[in-house]
Amino acid sequence: MVNVLSSRILLRPADLERSRAFYRDDLGLAVYREFGEGPERGTVFFLGGGFLEVSGHSEGPLNAGLQLWLQVEDVGALHGRLLDRGVKVLREPRQEPWGLIEMWIEDPDGCKIVMVEVPEDHPLRYRP
Repeated sequence: MVNVLSSRILLRPADLERSRAFYRDDLGLAVYREFGEGPERGTVFFLGGGFLEVSGHSEGPLNAGLQLWLQVEDVGALHGRLLDRGVKVLREPRQEPWGLIEMWIEDPDGCKIVMVEVPEDHPLRYRP
C-alpha cells in the first residue's frame, strides 16, 4: 500500500496564459503557488482536496476523456457569474435523478468541467 501525501492534476493547455486566466479569473480558483518566470510560468491552483497545475504546452489535442468534477457551494450563483464572464456553458444547472445539482462548462481547450452542488439533504453529506 502507498500513502499518497498530496496530489494534483497536470493540465497542459494549447495557450498557457488563456487557460491560466480562465481558471484564475473566470472560475475564480485560488492560486496555491506559481513557479518559473515570465509568460511560461506554471500556476498551481487549490482544487478542494488536491491541486490543478496549469503549465507547459500541449503537443496535440486534449484527451477527450479528461473531465474535472468540482464541488461548489452554489451552482446557481456560479452559473450567473460564468455567463457574465462569457464562459461556455454546455448544460445549464439542473438537479439530476441522483440528487446532485450539476452544471457542465468547458475550459478554453474544450476540457469538460462539471460543477456540482450537493444539496443539504443529499446522502453525500452524511456518513452512515
